[in-house]
Amino acid sequence: MASFSSNPRTVEEIFKDYSARRAGIVRALTEDVDEFYGLCDPEKENLCLYGHPNETWEVSLPAEEVPPELPEPALGINFARDGMNRRDWLSLIAVHSDCWLLSVAFYLGARLNRNERKRLFSLVNDLPTVFEVVTERKPVRDKPNVDSGNKSRGSTKRYNDGQAKSNPKLAEESYEEDEDEHSETLCGSCGGNYSADEFWIGCDICERWYHGKCVKITPAKAENIKQYKCPSCMKRGRQ
Repeated sequence: MASFSSNPRTVEEIFKDYSARRAGIVRALTEDVDEFYGLCDPEKENLCLYGHPNETWEVSLPAEEVPPELPEPALGINFARDGMNRRDWLSLIAVHSDCWLLSVAFYLGARLNRNERKRLFSLVNDLPTVFEVVTERKPVRDKPNVDSGNKSRGSTKRYNDGQAKSNPKLAEESYEEDEDEHSETLCGSCGGNYSADEFWIGCDICERWYHGKCVKITPAKAENIKQYKCPSCMKRGRQ
């Protein structure tokens, strides 16, 4: 593995490092995919795909030092090359690469405080994942969360004091967009499809969505819930 001196400290520096490594890996799995494919010879030893801070990529053996200077990417990506459909193999490497990129970013950000880590993840989350790029999947925009409510209550925002305030005008403008965004959302209780004219609530623990009627939560009751925990999560919490 090539050596690159990089010691990012701030949120911006770590995100810049993440973006550069991500760009290198994306290039390997898209523009340079034929070269990458050829380098992943199953007859060779365990190989890894590295993205570097200068936006280059490298297929190499894992680091020899223990513990390594940085978290290591998935080992042995070359072994499955000939036993899988090429597209599926590339998608699998993309998923592992996303995990590695996040692990490196948060390893570098270990000394960040809570708000800084949150900001770092927000920056990272604004970019499509490597998997989404490689599979040409369109990133799905965020579903409404328990703080922002749903169509029945308009668009809401929770402030530091825990109170929710509505913005019906914003909800009206985004109504049609949200209908398309959440059409594939299924109720965690009955399995029914999302419908904009029904009240829904999301669990803050497992992030599943439920019809209000299925979990016996009304819009009025939801307004006073700071953190909603679905019946399944409540049951697990008692175990």
